[in-house]
Amino acid sequence: MAQIAEDLFLLLVDNASAQPGLERRRRQRVLSGAVLLDLAHACRIRPAMAGEPVEPGRLLALSVPGPMDPVSAPAFQLLERRPLRPATAVKRLSKHTEETLANYLVQTGQIGRVRLNSKRLRHPYAWPLINRQRVGHARSAMLAALFDRRPPAPPTAAIISLLHAVDGLGALLSLNDRGWRWVHSRAGEIASGSWVDEYPTALPEVNLAITASAVRAALA
Repeated sequence: MAQIAEDLFLLLVDNASAQPGLERRRRQRVLSGAVLLDLAHACRIRPAMAGEPVEPGRLLALSVPGPMDPVSAPAFQLLERRPLRPATAVKRLSKHTEETLANYLVQTGQIGRVRLNSKRLRHPYAWPLINRQRVGHARSAMLAALFDRRPPAPPTAAIISLLHAVDGLGALLSLNDRGWRWVHSRAGEIASGSWVDEYPTALPEVNLAITASAVRAALA
C-alpha cells in the first residue's frame, strides 16, 4: 500500500465538496512527492551519497524483492531507467500521479468518482469518501502530532513534512493566528527530521527521513 500518498489524497478530499482542498499545481507536486516517500519507506529508493558513481542527491532505484504497489510502480520504473534529481522526478511524476492514485482508490472502493458538469468548477470530478474510518485515523494522527506533540508515525511525519514544504497545511486546517504560529513551529520541527528521534526507528524510517529532506527541497 502507498500509505503516504493514499492518506494524503484522502485528507485533501475530506471536505464538503469532496474535491481537493489544494490548488492543482501544488497538489500534483505534493502527491508526486508522497509517492517517492512511499518508495523510500519501502527502501526501494534513496538519494545517492558522495563517493558513489552518481551525482550526490539523485534518487536511486534499489533492487528489493517483493510485489510493487500499483500507485508507486510508475515512479519506481521512472527511477529504474536512470537516477534523477528529486525536482526532475517530481516534475515528471506530476503529470499522471494524481490520476493513477484516484483511479486506484476508486477501484479499491475507498472513494467514489462523480463527474461534475458545471463549467464554473475548477475540478471536473468529486471524490466522495466511501468509508471515513481510514481518513479519520489519518487526521487524528496528524492533529495529535501537531497539537499534542505525540511522536508521529512515519506516514504522518511524511504528510506533515510535504504539506509544510508547499505551504499546504491550510488545505486541511482552519486556525487563528496563534494556532498557525504553533502549527508552523511544530510542523517545521517534524519536517526537519526531529520525528526520527521521537519515534522508534530503523533503516526504513531513517531512509524515509533522508529522502524526505531531498524531496522537500525540490518542492519548496
